[in-house]
Amino acid sequence: MKQQKSWEITDAFWEAAQPLIPKKERDGSREYRRKPGGGRPPMQPRRVLEAIFYVLRTGIQWKALPKSFGAASAVHAYFRFLCKKGFFQSLWAAGLARYDEAEGIRWEWLSGDGCTTKAPLALETVGRNPTDRGKKRQQTPYACRRSRRTAVDSGNRG
Repeated sequence: MKQQKSWEITDAFWEAAQPLIPKKERDGSREYRRKPGGGRPPMQPRRVLEAIFYVLRTGIQWKALPKSFGAASAVHAYFRFLCKKGFFQSLWAAGLARYDEAEGIRWEWLSGDGCTTKAPLALETVGRNPTDRGKKRQQTPYACRRSRRTAVDSGNRG
């Protein structure tokens, strides 16, 4: 069996994600040049989602998206549209509900801590900064710099 790439969408996942994808609608207050259905056909939603997952999985820039996925600017526009419509939040909530039905989430054991600050009282126990350990109290000046003394020293005034 061929190993599936991490950004490819399985049929089971697509069946769950497809109803959540919002449809693009025309703005009634705007005047369009073309009639509805005119112009370039839209990209297939499954292919767009695979392209978005490819970018998110590999961490590449949008402009570096391989041409096999389609135009990078179009995929990025779809990504912004899906974010604006809350698609990824609803996809996450649906996946969480499905996992809760299948495995059961033990909500009473969950906790979250997002605090990532310095411990202000730990300075006394930790000691000096590790980057300062090799430094002496009074650093000598660089050898290539001239001293900034005046030409006439105060002791040589005549």
